[in-house]
Amino acid sequence: RLQLKFGGGLAGNNGLRSIASVLGTTEFARLRIGIGKPLNRNNGAEWVTKPLTGVNKIELDVTVQQAADALELIGEFGFDVAQQRVNGTAS
Repeated sequence: RLQLKFGGGLAGNNGLRSIASVLGTTEFARLRIGIGKPLNRNNGAEWVTKPLTGVNKIELDVTVQQAADALELIGEFGFDVAQQRVNGTAS
């Protein structure tokens, strides 16, 4: 699942923490790509790093193309319009 978001917390994410440190703010655009949650909360690292196969690999390929399309929408129409289209929210 894709979601465009502006600002927000870091949720313990070291990548976001690094970006916020360089920018000096947490107020930046984010394109989030959700991968679901593991059945066992203790297997989070394994869940996000295991190789994808079969239908999951196909779904990821489609999602990556959708993410690229979302970035093009930002460039063409601006963040707010892109956010409404990607997140499915009405204006």
